[in-house]
Formats: sequence, C-alpha cells, structure tokens
Amino acid sequence: MNNSEYKIMLVDDEPDIIEFLGYNLRKEGYQVYSTGNGKEGVALAKKVLPHLVILDVMMPGQDGIETCRELRGAEGLRNVLITFLTARHEDYSQIAGFDAGADDYIYKPIKPRVLLYRIAAMLRRLSLTDKKETENIYVGGLKIDREKYIVIKNGSELYLPKKEFELLSLLASKPKKVFTRNEILDHVWSKQVVVDDRTIDVHVRRLREKVGDSYIKTVKGIGYKFDF
Repeated sequence: MNNSEYKIMLVDDEPDIIEFLGYNLRKEGYQVYSTGNGKEGVALAKKVLPHLVILDVMMPGQDGIETCRELRGAEGLRNVLITFLTARHEDYSQIAGFDAGADDYIYKPIKPRVLLYRIAAMLRRLSLTDKKETENIYVGGLKIDREKYIVIKNGSELYLPKKEFELLSLLASKPKKVFTRNEILDHVWSKQVVVDDRTIDVHVRRLREKVGDSYIKTVKGIGYKFDF
C-alpha cells in the first residue's frame, strides 16, 4: 500500500497539535481525520476504520487510556494500530498504556522527521501482519483465535489486552522453545518501542493470572517459554 491508502486519525484536545500533525501527515500523502476528545474519537473511528490512531494521553473528560480501551473493544477496531502522544516518560504510565492496548508511544516535543519515521515503521508492521498466517493455535487445552483476538479455555472466552494476547500467541506458537527477552521485545513491541524487562514481566504476570500459572515458564537469565 502507498501512503494515500492509509487512514490516520488524530485525537487531541489541543488544536495546535492537531494542525501540526495533520499538516505533516498530509504532506506525506496520508488520509487524515481528527477530533478533539475521546468520545468523538471512538465514534469517528467506527465510521472511518483508520489504520492508525494517534491518541493524546491527557485529555479532559475521557482520557486517552479509556479511549484506547474502547477502541480495542469496538467491532472492527481490535487490530487498529494505536500510538499514544504524551509528555510523560514514567514506566508506570507506559505500562498502563500498553495494558490498555497501545502499540507505541510518541513523546512530546514532537520532531516531524522522527514522527514520520515511527509512523512509517508501524504501518510497515501492519502490512507484514496482514500477510502472516492467521490460523488458530490449539495447545495445552487452549484455543488461541488470532483473527478474533480471543482465547478459549474450558469453553470460556478470555479477552486479553492486545499486547498480552500477542505475547501469549508468540510463546504458544512454538511450545517448549525458549524466547529470549530480546526476541519477545522485537516480536511483540518492535525495536522502535522503548520498553524494559519490567514491562515483559508485568505482562507475563497478568497472563498467568488470567490463563493459569502452568502455561508460561520462566527460564532464569534468558526469557520465557510455553510449556504446559
């Protein structure tokens, strides 16, 4: 796909940011849609079905975290790329965003060339994901539906945040294989996203709470494996 085929939606309560981002994205040929608050952003996304949403974290009323959760739960939007726009660099803020379903973070102040590079990299990932196999995984009594982003265990459906789902899918795709932390970061978060080991550990802990302790094993000093 060329740039003119990609739809990017901007959600920010600052008109100057919307104007600045929109100008730079349109120069690159992207289709750009924008709105000033989270509720309107969810409604607009359901209409236009964007490929990428750039979402401000701090907004009055409904903030970016809650908006991200709504987007992830909406029909037809579970696979949309979502990147947060923020001036906050704390670990807990990043983890909260990834837990809500974010794919990436872009930090203020915004540098146009860096912004466009990050967006192009994310959209390349989207193209590669579209070409991957979407066959379901059946392993250890689990059914992992990679099209619907759900896990079925003992007849019950589990809806996981996007990064937790992708982490489980990665580990379950090759049972007993030990995935290093670098491999996990590369496959689930990509090299463009700056996260640390603690982010992986938090996601693994939450997966164990939801799916069960017996599926994911820790290999000390290396990483994790799926071994039920």
